[in-house]
Amino acid sequence: MDIKELLNRNDRFAANAGCRITEVDALHAVTEMQVTKNHLNGGNVCQGGALFTLADLAIAAIMNYHGHLTFGISNSIMYVASAKEGDMLRAEAVFVADHHKISSAEVRVTDQTGRLICHVTGLGYRKDIQLPESPV
Repeated sequence: MDIKELLNRNDRFAANAGCRITEVDALHAVTEMQVTKNHLNGGNVCQGGALFTLADLAIAAIMNYHGHLTFGISNSIMYVASAKEGDMLRAEAVFVADHHKISSAEVRVTDQTGRLICHVTGLGYRKDIQLPESPV
């Protein structure tokens, strides 16, 4: 089973939020989510946690691409624009550093027009065990 299929199946939180991995290789990962009414906050724009979940899934895909379990240990998000209901969001993660233990990635989340919605950086810790094939 490839990493895209495995994470799309096993990351139940991201799947329940409407996020899915559409591309992943050793150099980048792309996730997508359409903003629905269930993603909206009290200001009637996409809630920050939904944006973070989309970006976090892209980070997980790239950092776990080679099959070694990698956990996030630090993340930072900067919101620069709001997304609204109906927007199709795309998060693309690329490595900043891919060390065998500590890896770093950055993610740009954009809408369907290419407008930047938020920027995320993530740091991961790679363990010496394989990514689980099935959820617990």
